[in-house]
Amino acid sequence: MGELYPLLMVPGFDPRPWGTHDLSPIYPNQKFGEKIGEAWLTGDECKVANGFLAGQSLAEIGKTYQRELVGDAARDAGRFPLLVKFLFPHEKLSVQVHPDDVQALKVGQPWGKTECWYVAHAKPGAQIALGLKDGVSVSQLEKAIHDQRAEELLNWLNVYSGDTIYVAGGTVHTLGPGSVIVETQQQSDTTYRLYDYGRPRELHLKDGLAAVKLKAGSGKVVRAAPAQIDGRKSRRGELVAAPYFMVDIFELKDPQVLSTRDGSGKSSAQILVALEGCGTVQAAGSEAITLAKGDAVVVPACMEQFTVSPQWTLELLRSRVPGSRLPEPETRI
Repeated sequence: MGELYPLLMVPGFDPRPWGTHDLSPIYPNQKFGEKIGEAWLTGDECKVANGFLAGQSLAEIGKTYQRELVGDAARDAGRFPLLVKFLFPHEKLSVQVHPDDVQALKVGQPWGKTECWYVAHAKPGAQIALGLKDGVSVSQLEKAIHDQRAEELLNWLNVYSGDTIYVAGGTVHTLGPGSVIVETQQQSDTTYRLYDYGRPRELHLKDGLAAVKLKAGSGKVVRAAPAQIDGRKSRRGELVAAPYFMVDIFELKDPQVLSTRDGSGKSSAQILVALEGCGTVQAAGSEAITLAKGDAVVVPACMEQFTVSPQWTLELLRSRVPGSRLPEPETRI
């Protein structure tokens, strides 16, 4: 078994009926014959592009290296804890809900699916729906689904580039067209489809309605302004700090040394996703690898420290598991 190193991931492009053939502005040179809705970056089956582990999936690598890869902040030593992906909604997604941890255990799943969305790009008028309008009950939602008017009961919000939205498990939600989203979530693909505008796809009303929470703490995240790093031109902003993940945004103009440990002293694998520009990622004893727009690099927790060096400028997101139990973030609807 060789030593771990920063892992450049191969995007997994997933067809969806609400997707698009053109994945600009993230992958402007990628053209597809079918509509692509998602680009998976750290799913269980996502594969590595570089080094002696090239061609192996995160699931395979996780079983072999366990805590060396995921760190001691992760709940499960043998499974990568976070799924990060791009979403490219060209039409409305189905109205759906994910279970929280408690509801997931009731149906035999190891954990639920809480997630957050960073709006990387948004056209004028782009919207999401998050939660039910005040006073709407689950039974009223069920009736509206059968009456083909479920959209009327949802909270619709305008979204803008730079917004971060926290979507707690149990929240009824959907995405409208016109945005590009970076989603960070618990490593789960448990989705209950409640309403799909007449598309011929299966609904999951029994499990889905049982998972709905009327008050779940979801909303646009209220966050502080980005801060300078060491008084230089580079900037860092905390997008969300939540029980299952922490996500930061960096605008780098000079090299930065980052750690796989947080203030608790516990370690976590680091997921770096480039939104604009280009740069390199390097840890001691490993080769530098290039990180360009649309790329994701997983830095194993055992690396301790690593350096991100921009080529001119580099805008990236960093996602990881917090070492201590955090409350849900402050949000607003």
